[in-house]
Formats: sequence, structure tokens, C-alpha cells
Amino acid sequence: MSDDRLPRGLGESVLQARMRARWEDFRVMEDLGFEPSGSGEHLLLRIEKRGANTAWVAEQLARWAGIAPMGVSYAGLKDRHAVTEQTFSVHLAKRVAPEPLPEHESFRVLDQAWHARKLPRGALAGNHFVLRLREVRGERAAVEDRLTQISARGVPNYFGEQRFGHDGGNVASAKAMFAGKRVDRAKRGFLISAARSSLFNSVLAERVLQGTWDRALDGEVFMLDGSHSVFGPEPLDERLQQRLIDMDIHPTGPMWGRGELRPQADVQTLENGVLADQDELKRGLEAEGLRQERRSLRLPVRQLQWQWLSDSPDSASPDLELRFFLPAGAYATVVLHALGEVCEG
Repeated sequence: MSDDRLPRGLGESVLQARMRARWEDFRVMEDLGFEPSGSGEHLLLRIEKRGANTAWVAEQLARWAGIAPMGVSYAGLKDRHAVTEQTFSVHLAKRVAPEPLPEHESFRVLDQAWHARKLPRGALAGNHFVLRLREVRGERAAVEDRLTQISARGVPNYFGEQRFGHDGGNVASAKAMFAGKRVDRAKRGFLISAARSSLFNSVLAERVLQGTWDRALDGEVFMLDGSHSVFGPEPLDERLQQRLIDMDIHPTGPMWGRGELRPQADVQTLENGVLADQDELKRGLEAEGLRQERRSLRLPVRQLQWQWLSDSPDSASPDLELRFFLPAGAYATVVLHALGEVCEG
């Protein structure tokens, strides 16, 4: 289900705007959540890249260091069509870095430090975003009210459209792969992720339509904020309700795999009902050996700030700059989706 078909959790669209007219309109700054140890065989390079994908930069670093590609690692993929800052670890067993530091028209080194371990995938706290929406159309008061709601309540934690490929084709390709079509190993992981994400989005979309994406139903499994730890089901009481309001815990949805669904009662009935006609994807994911996991239905949007950018305060179509922080695994595009219709270019 593409972004434009996903129901919005905070109401209908309040704006129309353009994004990514320039790479600088979409800036991402990775937050690893830890400081380098200062010693070890892994050189951490914090790199700013523009219009380049993460894997390609990693290949250039391996060539610079004269090591195998597997000696370069990074915590997460970053958008190509943006200006991004992220850290790569380069394994240099003799602790000697070639001179000069690597540089290209598409990337430059901002900082370097030694560390005791390579960067494993997913080892980051989250990302800081600075986005510029151009030629915003919509009532300014309504836009600011929606932004205030986003700050207070968060947004539905959908997987973004980029997870599903061009025109959502990754899900159809996953079905073909599960049916026996041969797919190279590198692409296989992307298709499995797309299939799993599609099922999750379907459940979340139903919870949004029912108005329960940020509140608990009977039989709910909860996730602790800022972690992947889950607990429940357990009887709802005032303490749990207050923790939900405080965004200390969040309702969850299924990341499909083998085993029984953990939720019970109303949540189990809802999830089984939504996914009743998705046997191709469910069986395929189970055959891959994945196990049932959970993902938060709600995405907190923290440190949210906004600023109107225009030579004239009365401009009918000003630009709008947004600044916010999202935890790892979340998509900035779903924050924009909660605001309205934002197109590329």
C-alpha cells in the first residue's frame, strides 16, 4: 500500500508542497548514540555525502584503504537523493590510515576516530532531519496545529514508500520469489523486508481507520519506547493507560514469521482478519525461517521545530523548514504524510 493510499492518523491533509527540488532540501544527520572508544583497529569516518548511495561510498572507502569490501561497515542505509551525514567503520588491522583521506565530489570526510569494534547494522540511536518544503499551500494556522499534534501524539509508524520499490513492485516480486522464481542473494533480503513491511502496514492502516493506532485494545502487546523490548498482553489499567499517554509505551503490530501471534483477544482477531487473504506472503516469510516479532504502531516525533521561510510573511506559498529526530528504523516521509500531500521535485 503506497503512501498516498495510507490513511492519515491525525486527520485529512492540511497542505500541499514540493520536496527535494535540491539535495539540500532533505538533510539527514546520523546519531550513533555512543562515542568512539579512541582505540582499536576500526577507523570511524563521519562522512557527508550528496547524491550518492551508502553502498557505493562504502566501496570507495574499501578501495582507498586497500581492503576487501567486507572490511567497511555502516549502521544503516541513507537516502541517495539527499545530503546526509553518516559514519562508516574501516577495518585497518595495522592502525595505519592511508594519506590523504578519501575525497570525492559526492562525499567528504568530516571527522575521524578509532574504535574497538566495527559498526554493525542497526547500531544507531536514530537520525536528525532538516527538511525544506517548498511552495507550501494550505492555511498556516491549520499546518501549525497539525505540527503541534504531531509533536504531542506522534504519527502512525508506517514503513515508507521507498521500502516497496518503484510503484510498489517489491511486494509482487516477493510473491514471485516465494513461488519459486530465482532471485540473487542481495535482492532477496530487500524483497523479504518489503513483504513483511506490507503486512505490517496493512494492520496499521486498519488501526488508523479504527482510531486505535495510538491507544490500546484488549490483548495488546506493548513496546517500550526507545527499545525493541515488548511485554504483554496484560489487563489494561490506569497505570498502562497513563504510560500510553506519556509515550513511555506503544501498541504494536506484527512483523510476520513462524509461530503464533502474541497478542490475544481483540488485537489477535483484528490482525488475523486483516491478513486473512495474505497467505502467499505469510507462508513465504515463514518458509524463510523468520519468527513472529513486533513493531511499534506509533512513531514519536521528537525535538520537532518549524520555521516559515519567505521574503514576505504574507506570501501565499512560503517554504517551510522542519527539524526533528526519529529513532532508527523510522521514515521521515511518514511524518510528511501526516501533514499532507508532498511531491518530489
